[in-house]
Amino acid sequence: MGYGICLLVWGEYACFTRPEMKVERVSYDVMTPSAARGILEAVHWKPSIKWVVDKIHVLNEIKFDNVRRNEVGSKISVGNVKKALKGKTVELCMYASENQNRQQRAALLLRDVSYVIEAHFEMSGESENEDAREKHYAMFSRRARQGQCFKQPYLGCREFPAMFRLIESDEILPQSIYGGEGEKDLGWMLLDINYESGMNPVFFRATMKDGVIEIPSMENGVAG
Repeated sequence: MGYGICLLVWGEYACFTRPEMKVERVSYDVMTPSAARGILEAVHWKPSIKWVVDKIHVLNEIKFDNVRRNEVGSKISVGNVKKALKGKTVELCMYASENQNRQQRAALLLRDVSYVIEAHFEMSGESENEDAREKHYAMFSRRARQGQCFKQPYLGCREFPAMFRLIESDEILPQSIYGGEGEKDLGWMLLDINYESGMNPVFFRATMKDGVIEIPSMENGVAG
């Protein structure tokens, strides 16, 4: 029995932020593998499994929108968090209206996005028997089929929720608008964060062929 899944995700807006843009948010052209993994983990995740994204299908035309959004210019201090952990009474909140903390910034977002995520999971814990694998596959399938999730999945930023539905094994995959158009170079893209080596980013050269992006393994990525 295979344990690969296909998940259709879509939303009105998305922002998969390029890390090289420091002030204003600028989205990649398409969903990143790390964002796709985050959506899968929002539906079902346990410490004993690790999601691996194999392919991303870009279904809709890549369209951008320029918007201006209110953001905060600071964050809660680490010192206050440490004091709270020690039981001291501190204020762990921010008021955006005070001290000119609210800032208006431009953002280049994706509009009307739709993707198919092809992925599988690997066992990362001690329990690696076939029963455990089948259990996790069944749990994910049931949750995705019923629209359930552990937490609301989102498309890059939390204010852009992702709708999703499971694509059954006997169902034909939706066709991409870029089908038959050959290869398109999308440039260097974030593959994922390598948590085993101190949270270092790993990149890959993204190429979309007929609307499909093949995702390499972490070992074949380039450390940032």
